[in-house]
Amino acid sequence: MTVAEPVRVPAPAPLPPAPAAPTPPLAARTRAIGGSPVRDILAVTARPEVINFAGGLPAPALFDVAGIADAFRAVLDEMPGRALQYATTEGEPVLRAALAARITARGLTTGADDLLVTTGSQQALSLLATALLEPGDAVLVEEPCYLAALQAFGFAGARVVTVPGDEHGVDPVALEELVVRERPKLLYTVPTFQNPTGRTLPADRRAAVAAVAARRGLWIVEDDPYGELRFEGERVPWIASREGGADRVALLGSFSKVMAPGLRLGWLRGPAALLRACAVAKQAADLHTPTVNQLAAARYLADRDLDAHVGKVAAVYRERRDAMLAGLPDALPEGSVWSRPEGGMFLWARLPQSYDTTELLRRVVAHDVAYVPGAPFYTGVPDRATLRLCFVTQTPEEIGEGLRRLRAGLGH
Repeated sequence: MTVAEPVRVPAPAPLPPAPAAPTPPLAARTRAIGGSPVRDILAVTARPEVINFAGGLPAPALFDVAGIADAFRAVLDEMPGRALQYATTEGEPVLRAALAARITARGLTTGADDLLVTTGSQQALSLLATALLEPGDAVLVEEPCYLAALQAFGFAGARVVTVPGDEHGVDPVALEELVVRERPKLLYTVPTFQNPTGRTLPADRRAAVAAVAARRGLWIVEDDPYGELRFEGERVPWIASREGGADRVALLGSFSKVMAPGLRLGWLRGPAALLRACAVAKQAADLHTPTVNQLAAARYLADRDLDAHVGKVAAVYRERRDAMLAGLPDALPEGSVWSRPEGGMFLWARLPQSYDTTELLRRVVAHDVAYVPGAPFYTGVPDRATLRLCFVTQTPEEIGEGLRRLRAGLGH
């Protein structure tokens, strides 16, 4: 009997792997809000041969490196366990007490409990946006306006509305009309040596702005990173110190421009309910600002004279501002105008209307110099003939050379 051979059926070919499903999309807010043009320019102009008037960078040669190093050594030698440990969200009590004393000495009575320490004053902006804003809420801003504030409000989904003004800042009458019409949650302002224009809001307008806020029910976010860098003229009191401002002004400050930006130390002064809301938001963001940095800053304030150091820095910055002002008539085309700030870090210029500073930037950078075009600082129709120049980072000699390159790049 013959046995039939088994039928061999070929194994089926393996199926190709199924294509991977795409990951879920990024949140719409991350696609809608662009990056910082200043950061983009700094990345392009990182070559050492570029004289960069684009950044808001304090002069590193003026940092009190020895004093800061001594402060860090002291806290690490004397209290290493505390310095390297978690801390309270509100901030180290010793630093809050020192900050309160400094603010009180400048005319605004403040206690340690009136303050929240933040990781740079930029974080305070983000915390305030989280605590105060719902998507679609109106926010009033100056025009032009600090770029990172526009980013923070954009991420919160706010509707940004500009307040008309002039070379001195916002117009209080126009402000009140907008508050009535738009019902905004807050006004954001940098009233002293504003970024980007360098202008300072006069005392009478500050009083009027505080009165509008009290009369109409409005939060004011008063951002003051540059106020201590005054070269000339008299100090103008904070809006927060004006009648009607105590319970509705969030005052922001920072060590970035007077001690060192790498410490990332800022603070928020405000009424108790607002501080509590911001502290909860901060817990979700970073738990607390680095303990060792806070304690070192407090030690520096105890052992060193920060006011004397700031006075020396301001004197150098004044020389650099004057060097830039002296060189601008030759560097910019005929018909240009520019600000003359009494302090701070920035100068604002407007070229004749035929110039577009955004289009010109690539040609200017080819001459190894850079500025920030004015257009990104606007929320409405931009003035494309404007630009911002930072005058504090370079020496007077470097500023002179940079302005010569700027003239060549502008081609006039």
